[in-house]
Amino acid sequence: MGSTELGPEDWQAIALTLRVAVVAVLASLPFGIAVAWVLSRTQFPGKILIEALVSLPLVLPPVVTGYGLLLLLGRHGPLGGFLDRALGIVVAFRWTGAAVAAAVMGFPFMVRGIRLSLDAIDRELEDAAHSLGAPGWLAFVTITLPLALPGILSGAGLAFGR
Repeated sequence: MGSTELGPEDWQAIALTLRVAVVAVLASLPFGIAVAWVLSRTQFPGKILIEALVSLPLVLPPVVTGYGLLLLLGRHGPLGGFLDRALGIVVAFRWTGAAVAAAVMGFPFMVRGIRLSLDAIDRELEDAAHSLGAPGWLAFVTITLPLALPGILSGAGLAFGR
């Protein structure tokens, strides 16, 4: 039977996995909060399409999502080609590409957790802050975000695990 100890290659793989997951969550968290807030707090034509687009990675096979990202972010893709020519950034087949893919695959879980938390916040608390003269951003930072923190942590945890 083989040894149960982890070798240097094993630790390197674990470190890379953690690096990809952490970068994916940290990079997508501001976007996840913004999208969840828009979906929770606003009404606009086409909202159902945005909700469907956010949920798309859940229903598409991972191979299809990965292939789409490769077409988009590869050196000959529209976004990947621009990043390569303009900024010298290559995403495909690098750990950063894996982080982008992990962010895309975990994004629906993140948005859902944050949105559910935002939906549960009593809007009268935010209205009270506005009536006392707090600008919208201050009410968001001091009232909405702290109250949504459990959902933010839950969404980030689900995205990390995905």
